[in-house]
Amino acid sequence: MTHRYAQVAFTEAVRRHQETHRSRSSYARMEQGPPEPDRLGPDELDFVAGRDSFYLASTGETGWPYVQHRGGPRGFLQALDPGTLAFADYRGNRQYITTGNLDHDDRVSLLLMDYPMQARLKIYGRARAVDASEAGDLVARLHPREVRVPTERVIVIAVEAFDWNCRQHILPRYSVEEVNEAVAPLRLRLEQLEQENAALRARLEADPLLSPAPPLHPLPQER
Repeated sequence: MTHRYAQVAFTEAVRRHQETHRSRSSYARMEQGPPEPDRLGPDELDFVAGRDSFYLASTGETGWPYVQHRGGPRGFLQALDPGTLAFADYRGNRQYITTGNLDHDDRVSLLLMDYPMQARLKIYGRARAVDASEAGDLVARLHPREVRVPTERVIVIAVEAFDWNCRQHILPRYSVEEVNEAVAPLRLRLEQLEQENAALRARLEADPLLSPAPPLHPLPQER
């Protein structure tokens, strides 16, 4: 956990609970440092680039939190630089809950998961929605070629803090693409064995001398 993540996450109420449960002394040390935004390092940038989905939390005017799942081709969430993330917000169900929440409060929380590797990255940030007509080259850079619907806006997130969370209790799950990739060598080997088997059968049928001998009749048992 970075000291900036601790500074953001550990409110007074959180600290009181840490005091009650006797974890405050160790966590207090984590908060020490200047209140400057974190910058994503090589491991974080590589992790972001490999994701095909993430969860995005925002807060509405009534105080209710809203969590949205965002998905797309791998790498659709991009790092513009070590302190900025962005993705194309293309046309969906037109509820605009996250977009409306950002008008009220730009603070967001992202949860990025890698289920096969049992890893997760949590990110605090401040997000803004930029209309596609005003986003310029960002639309062309961020819009996935596989997506046929137009980009309505670009969501740009200034990273405030990040934390690699404990892998405990993350159950490994695999996408269809990951399963196909894992079993591809097995399928190839199976095809090779089937071809070899078919060739051997053809040889046996073409040359009677290669045919297996008929089974011997058992000798009659003495009575």
